[in-house]
Amino acid sequence: MASESVLLPVRTPIGEAGLDGDLAVPEGASGIVLFAHGSGSSRLSPRNQAVARALRNRGLGTLLLDLLTAAEEEVDAQTAEMRFDVAMLGDRLMTAVDWLGRQPLTADLPIGLFGASTGAAGALLAAAGRPAEVRAVVSRGGRPDLASEALSLVQAPTLLIVGGRDEPVIAMNAEAARELRAPHHLEIVEGATHLFEEPGALDRVAELAGDWFTRHLGGAR
Repeated sequence: MASESVLLPVRTPIGEAGLDGDLAVPEGASGIVLFAHGSGSSRLSPRNQAVARALRNRGLGTLLLDLLTAAEEEVDAQTAEMRFDVAMLGDRLMTAVDWLGRQPLTADLPIGLFGASTGAAGALLAAAGRPAEVRAVVSRGGRPDLASEALSLVQAPTLLIVGGRDEPVIAMNAEAARELRAPHHLEIVEGATHLFEEPGALDRVAELAGDWFTRHLGGAR
């Protein structure tokens, strides 16, 4: 198990003011995982922070990034319109992927994307747009169906994790899986609801994601 690495506040050149994030890269990291939050969440999401800690303990770097500016978050809190603008989320994630490729700490690391809720659709759009850079994708309780026509263009191996009691989202993920041409797997966490709040459910998500990224992020870019 790797020792806990230091979180470095960063600002990526996305949008007019840039977007804030927390970057952590353990010594000897085998890859870097960019988190795509959704449904009004942010880099402070306790669920994604817990998964990120588990990934770092397995020797993977993480970048938890706000995908909306403070002003956009205020608008989204009233209208919920921006969290469903998956094209914008995908574009911003592609810019973040490009940014990681220019940073000394991460330039040589293969990149994975971890998307939750609508962030999963943005992650898949980014994977389709950056096929050479994105090596793996994991979706937690995601809406990959919102990536629609981009699904067949994704080349990165993709893991779709859904709670066993989250029936509408299971159907949406099954629909999206039929469109994927890349290697993929739909994993149902029995007894879990949409937010994986049940005892042990989020630990299972972290274990599944860690296994997937460890398997597919081997080797330098």
